Amino acid sequence: MKRSLKASKILVMLEELYPETPVPLDHDSPFQLLVAVLMSAQTTDKKVNQVTPELFRRGPDAKNMSKLPVEDILGMIREVGLAPTKARNISTLSQMLCDLYDGEVPQTFEQLEDLPGVGHKTAGVVMAQSFGVPAFPIDTHIHRLAARWGLSNGTNVVKTEKDLKALFPRDSWNKLHLQIIFFGREYCPARNHDLTKCPICSWTATKKRIAEENRR
Repeated sequence: MKRSLKASKILVMLEELYPETPVPLDHDSPFQLLVAVLMSAQTTDKKVNQVTPELFRRGPDAKNMSKLPVEDILGMIREVGLAPTKARNISTLSQMLCDLYDGEVPQTFEQLEDLPGVGHKTAGVVMAQSFGVPAFPIDTHIHRLAARWGLSNGTNVVKTEKDLKALFPRDSWNKLHLQIIFFGREYCPARNHDLTKCPICSWTATKKRIAEENRR
C-alpha cells in the first residue's frame, strides 16, 4: 500500500479512536507547558505531573520562577530524570524570559530553541499547543510508530518529521501528533508487541518489519 493511502486511513482511524486530545502535561499557561515539556525528557508525563503542582505553586510564571534558588527547584523536581540539569535550565530560561521577553514565552521556533534545555521537539509542542502554530513534534512514540507503519525509514527524528509533514494535511498536525502518542501508549508498546494483532501495525507493517521485531 502506498504511503499516502496508509496515511489517509491512519488519520481516519486515529480520529475515531481519539476525537479529543488533551495535552498530557498539566499546565495553566505557555510558560508552565514549556517547563513541563522540558522536564518530560527521559521521564514519564505521569511523573512530571506529580512534581509540577508544587513547582508551579511557587513559580507559576517566569518572574516568580527566576527568584527561586536552583537548589529549591531541584528539591521539587528531584524525582524526574536528569533533575540537576533540568533545574539549572528552568532557572536560567526563566531569567532569560524576564530579561529578553518581559517574562512572556516567545512565539517563534528560533527564540524558543535559543533557551537552555529547549530543543526542537519541546519548541514544537509549545508552538502547537499554546499558540496554535502547525507543528509535528516527534517523540520516541511517533518516531517508532512511523517506522513500524512504513511512513518513514526511521533513521532520525528530523527525517521522520519531514516525512510525516509531507504525508498528512498541515491542519491535522497539532492534533495528530498527540493521537499517535496516545495510540502508541495504548496499543503499540516498544517491547513485546505482536505487530500482527495491532489495529494499525497489522496492515501497515511489512513482512520484513514483522520478522525483525519478532527476532528481538
